[in-house]
Amino acid sequence: MISRVSERISEIAVKVNHTDPQAKLVMHSCLHSLLVAHNVQGPIVILCIGTDRSTGDALGPLVGSFLTPQLCNEACHIYGTLEFPVHAVNLTETITTISSKHKNAFVIAVDACLGQVSSVGSLTIAPGPLKPGAGVQKELPLIGDIHVTGVVNVGGFMEYIVLQNTRLSIVMSMAELISDSIIDAIHNYLLVNVDARHLVPLNTDERWTASNIQFTSG
Repeated sequence: MISRVSERISEIAVKVNHTDPQAKLVMHSCLHSLLVAHNVQGPIVILCIGTDRSTGDALGPLVGSFLTPQLCNEACHIYGTLEFPVHAVNLTETITTISSKHKNAFVIAVDACLGQVSSVGSLTIAPGPLKPGAGVQKELPLIGDIHVTGVVNVGGFMEYIVLQNTRLSIVMSMAELISDSIIDAIHNYLLVNVDARHLVPLNTDERWTASNIQFTSG
């Protein structure tokens, strides 16, 4: 199954439930294959959309907070954390900042969404831009070369209240899976496809070199 996913990942969306034992393997394979398919050579920007004021909508900021200690370096840039969330109010400004500061960046957009009962807990990785705010009937700009979404609760009625009453345990589990998959996929991609001599880890004095690269995957 993984090999077929790798062959077609640049064209299709892949969906997996966060409780599936193979979820991390599937997501890592999909994300890595998308990086390869796009031949990413410039900076990678991970835009995690949401707010810490709503449990369900905190998926993006949680992912951003998990990613920051692992991926903030000259090759990767994280926008949207629990401390500095990116949401409807500042999304357009943030997109403008990304465009001006990170030329030719490959953008991975991450956001929570609402769906059917049978889809709650599922994660989707898909090529193309994310349409943030669709689940709560907001018109916001499209963003991302690829996107990752997680269905945190049921949609269709009183969406804001539903998001605020979403179980934190589900959101945390999904956020950990997304962040772990992104970290592994990017690290593995950079090891093979990008000159790693320019990467400097955030929380250590040791510099990575072409012959001595040590990544931490949490």
